[in-house]
Amino acid sequence: MSETADVPEITAIDLKARMDQGDVPVLVDVREHFERRIADLPGEGQLRIPAGEILQRMSEFEGHPEVVVYCRSGSRSAWAVRLLRERGLENVVNLQGGILAWAKDVDPSVPSY
Repeated sequence: MSETADVPEITAIDLKARMDQGDVPVLVDVREHFERRIADLPGEGQLRIPAGEILQRMSEFEGHPEVVVYCRSGSRSAWAVRLLRERGLENVVNLQGGILAWAKDVDPSVPSY
């Protein structure tokens, strides 16, 4: 069983299509600060909450209709989504494959690291 088998996910292609239509969920980046300087999703407004702070800061996105959590490869964000869902937040999903999937499937100019 994969690490994300029990976590609801959205693909990079589906997220990009929604963003292009103006249907942008709240994006929560759970990577460390130094990683953001290497690569990021386009746009503004992402919440920057390292994975280790996700439970203490979940009030920053509670109440939004949908939240997409992402990291480099999808593992940390899947872990964060699992924790949040265990605490009753049902509107959170993982970006399948994280920034690496975005670079591969949507925008090859985004650096892989």
